[in-house]
Amino acid sequence: MHTFYDSLENRSPAEREAALFAALPKQIAHAQENAPAMAEQLASIDAASITSREALATLPVIRKYELLERQQAQRAENPFGGFAAIGMGAKMARVFASPGPIYEPEGKAKDYWRMARALHAAGFRSGELAHNCFSYHFTPAGSMMETGAHALGCTVFPGGIGQTEQQVEAIRDLKPAGYIGTPSFLKIILEKAAEMGVALPSLKKAMVSGEAFPPSLRDWLAERGVQGYQSYGTADLGLIAYETSAREGLVLDEGVIVEIVRPGTGDPVPEGEVGELVVTTLNPDYPLIRFGTGDLSAVLPGQCPTGRTNTRIKGWMGRADQTTKVRGMFVHPGQVAAVAKRFPAVQKARLVVSGEMANDKMALHVECGEQTPELQQAIADAVREVTKLRADVVFCAPGSLANDGKVIEDARSYA
Repeated sequence: MHTFYDSLENRSPAEREAALFAALPKQIAHAQENAPAMAEQLASIDAASITSREALATLPVIRKYELLERQQAQRAENPFGGFAAIGMGAKMARVFASPGPIYEPEGKAKDYWRMARALHAAGFRSGELAHNCFSYHFTPAGSMMETGAHALGCTVFPGGIGQTEQQVEAIRDLKPAGYIGTPSFLKIILEKAAEMGVALPSLKKAMVSGEAFPPSLRDWLAERGVQGYQSYGTADLGLIAYETSAREGLVLDEGVIVEIVRPGTGDPVPEGEVGELVVTTLNPDYPLIRFGTGDLSAVLPGQCPTGRTNTRIKGWMGRADQTTKVRGMFVHPGQVAAVAKRFPAVQKARLVVSGEMANDKMALHVECGEQTPELQQAIADAVREVTKLRADVVFCAPGSLANDGKVIEDARSYA
């Protein structure tokens, strides 16, 4: 029998959807009142009317570069660029910095980043010692996992990064039940332990994140007695999704609303199609509404065999930012989407950039039921108008373009 972290995990999908969209208008109103950047972003929005996915999809998407630009512009007055609803002092425990730098607040709520749920799914339980090898400085990963482990009732050894021999010695001496960190560093630790002739029999499980966790590495760990499970989150949002013992995709966290949109737009894609993950958090301290992660994924059909009823995603499938430079000019996924939107007959579009160095060629491949010379020319004219560049237009049968989330494919040769 599977055990759940709480009753939220196996409630009916209808009950979950109702609860999320009952909370959303209050979160939007809170953001408008307490986070100046969100107030500007949502200036014309009636918060009380955003009670469905269809209504949510009408709001603008905030992308990470916008967050960075605003922070940089307001750094002297507000290091968070007006996105945080709390300030330094009694309500803020820590401040972190991700590459950019982008500054993120950590509030004082228990399990602020909501990681306890993922750790529980990975097998961590109250009373155990967790060996945490995520960084404890600058970036929030160490704190994200430690606060989740504390909420679960675990004791934490703050191993941090590096010092592999000392990591082995600490695991040997303290006998933690599990490891938390990147999968590659766990492999390094286990290899070092073997080199030192040190057995680590207590280490039976691992929560890994921060990088890809391929099946080959999962199996390598399992052969050495460690069952590894992955979680997916960001420094802006906390936990987004986590793996379960079923090992069929990642189950969404209960504290976020997730959409998958066509890259470069805010338009949700049909279930199963690859697109960019856009996340709305219900965290009142950092109320990001429709935050574009820049990561690609897709919804998996059906429910998790463990009995968890939330939506599942396939996991990380690449980056959504496919901006490329063609003949000295940047072309963005949003421009491809803008062209496609002009023509109702176009169901899907993919810009392929080919040629050798200094001889770029563009071809817009479009799935289209109507295929006439007149439409082909009109689309080509629209491409030139929007991008200021010429492109061939190639008609494709509906459903024939790859379902990989790519709006721009760079197929050039640089040899």
